[in-house]
Amino acid sequence: MMVMMDTYDIDTEDKELKFVGLELMFLTPEKCSSDDGISAVELSKILKMPLETVKKKLKILYDKGIVRVRGINPKLWKFDEFNFQRMDEDDEVYRLLCSFDDVDFDRYFTY
Repeated sequence: MMVMMDTYDIDTEDKELKFVGLELMFLTPEKCSSDDGISAVELSKILKMPLETVKKKLKILYDKGIVRVRGINPKLWKFDEFNFQRMDEDDEVYRLLCSFDDVDFDRYFTY
């Protein structure tokens, strides 16, 4: 018997998931070609990460309800601030994205 799980268990810190999540969280319109969000290909190029890895991480964030997707080809991804704020604080993905100890904010903002 196969059991499907829609929870994501983080045994060790998933840095790739964190990079994808934070990039979407702090996404500025200048970084993407559409106001509706960013494509997985664009995100892959920004993060210098394999496209398949980015797609897997986007799926995890989508399953958690903290990113929205529009369109079909290409799919455009956008962070959902409202749903993120409503997440359980004990959720592993929530804690991962709120752990800012090793985050270089200069990557996301220009002062």
